[in-house]
Amino acid sequence: MEAKAVIEQRQRETKNILGKMDIRSYTMIGALVAIWIFFGLLNETFLSARNLSNLFTQMSVTAILAIGMVLVIVAGHIDLSVGSIVGLTGGIAAILSNWMGLPTSVVIICTLIAGAAIGMLQGWLVAYRAIPAFIVTLGGMMIFRGVLMGITKSTTIPISDASFTALGSAYFTNGFGLILAAVAIVALVISTFKKRKSRQQYGFSVSPLSLELAKVIAISILIIAFVLTMNHYKGIPFPIIFVIGLALIFSFIANKTTFGRHVYAIGGNAEAARLSGIHIQRHTMMLFVFTGLLSAIAALVLTARLSSATISAGQMYELDAIAACVIGGTSLMGGSGTIIGAIIGAMVMTSLDNGMSLLGMETFWQYIVKGSILILAVWIDIASRKKKVY
Repeated sequence: MEAKAVIEQRQRETKNILGKMDIRSYTMIGALVAIWIFFGLLNETFLSARNLSNLFTQMSVTAILAIGMVLVIVAGHIDLSVGSIVGLTGGIAAILSNWMGLPTSVVIICTLIAGAAIGMLQGWLVAYRAIPAFIVTLGGMMIFRGVLMGITKSTTIPISDASFTALGSAYFTNGFGLILAAVAIVALVISTFKKRKSRQQYGFSVSPLSLELAKVIAISILIIAFVLTMNHYKGIPFPIIFVIGLALIFSFIANKTTFGRHVYAIGGNAEAARLSGIHIQRHTMMLFVFTGLLSAIAALVLTARLSSATISAGQMYELDAIAACVIGGTSLMGGSGTIIGAIIGAMVMTSLDNGMSLLGMETFWQYIVKGSILILAVWIDIASRKKKVY
């Protein structure tokens, strides 16, 4: 009888957690749709295929950085250096491509190694020397920006290699987009019903089948609409494929691997995680390796899209990435957050930037609006946690 009561209690807790996550996800999607409708009514250009294509391309860099930032914040840390790492690794890529004339494949590999090495250094200082991540990455933010100015001699380095610039400016043809949509819908159907069957097998409650089908149909319609809209312009921008691929990889790491579960456990209660045998130091250093690596990928995309590396590249990107995570539901207290939520948050931030720019709003208003939304998101998170406690 006691075992049955425990199982029932766990079922109720799981149902409540999933319900809160679903409500938050739907709220974010609803907010994004409302933003699009608002700007679409004020400026008809906003919802044009061309502008939406540009919006998704602009969003890609912030989304890539947010993917790595989520896990760092979930573990109870912060990384203020990702913007400067983007600038530095972008400068390294430009030097290797332009000044040294290396092929694109070598440039990509060297840039990724540089990003991972920077992340490992910072992770080692945080994990094994117990220096607070805030201090390490704040110092890194200034150091890496200074190194960028030094190695580039504070000049803009253009990129002339067409294969390199294609990383940020190429488009996939219409046929590829339709194939991608079909694969995505099939994967959605399989994963949805596999998850449903697994929950039933272990005795957990499941949503009505009609509701599950409605979700699948709604998401499938969104996927098809996205592909058709992109095809109406030039096709799917290449940077979006980076975002999709990285989101799938890191969602798998976060949700389906022991490492991911340990990261959430560390953020939820570090002392309990340590007593459970979790190697906190190793996991922490690995998280910063991921952020360094993802910053290098973002740098490749940004440098290729701009066809140049500048000393101002990546400035304030760390704040955009953190804001995307928080707006997407990641708690700054640690222990909770999702990759998909961060990407939605990045889309919200980019949509606001894009929409306000189209309306001709002055820059100071853009900062005020974005800052206010960030504070509101944190306020909501803290308020929801207080309700949970009381």
